[in-house]
Formats: sequence, C-alpha cells, structure tokens
Amino acid sequence: MIRRTTVPSLFSPPVYAHASVVEAGTKLAFLAGSVPLDADGRLVGEGDPVRQAEQVLANLGEQLRAVGSDFEHVAYTDVYVVSDRPKVLSAVWDVVEASGLSIGPHSSTLLGVACLGYTGQLVEITATAVVP
Repeated sequence: MIRRTTVPSLFSPPVYAHASVVEAGTKLAFLAGSVPLDADGRLVGEGDPVRQAEQVLANLGEQLRAVGSDFEHVAYTDVYVVSDRPKVLSAVWDVVEASGLSIGPHSSTLLGVACLGYTGQLVEITATAVVP
C-alpha cells in the first residue's frame, strides 16, 4: 500500500524514508495537527517537550483510530518543536521513534519553530496516513 524509498545517492536518514509513494485509488487521511491537550483541553507537560511529544503521539493515535488507520499506515509527518536547539529536537524525535510511528519508516520533517497555537504548547505533529 505504501512504498517507502531511501535514495541510495543521498545521505542515509537515520529513521525515516526520503519518500513515501501511495498508488491512486487508495483512501488517504490528512490529519490536523495533533497537540498536547488532554480530553478536557488542558495542556499536558507544561515546559516539557518530551512529555508533550508523548501526549501528542497519544492524541495522534486516537485521530488515526477514528479514521480506521494506525501508526503503521502513516506515510508522512511534520513534527514541530518550539526550540532552536538540536538537542531538544532530537529528544522529541526520540519519542517519535520509540512510539513505533517511525517503523516503516515513514517520511518526515522535523522543524524548530518560534511558537505554536496554544499557550505553552511546545510540540505538534501533522500526519498523512493510508486508511486500509
């Protein structure tokens, strides 16, 4: 369903693919950014990007299940982290990798940004997934 490609002539990425190809006729889900809020709208992990990443991934899992998909079928993500420090971005990516989301591996972009939509929010992940 998803053909993941790592290009031999490019630098080998550690845990993601350079491209994910989905053939026409497949149902796709384009998910809104998953944020570190609990079911009551309270921020989880204030000041802690690792804890927020865990909550974001838990919420992303819920979004995927609601549309009939799961982490295995994610083709692409954007991972946004409020930080200009590679160490912080790497810590968040470690959570993404440990979640099983990077199995495949999916294609992804990890970005350090100035701010996100909710006060205190440090992490957000958008995703595109195949719905099997």
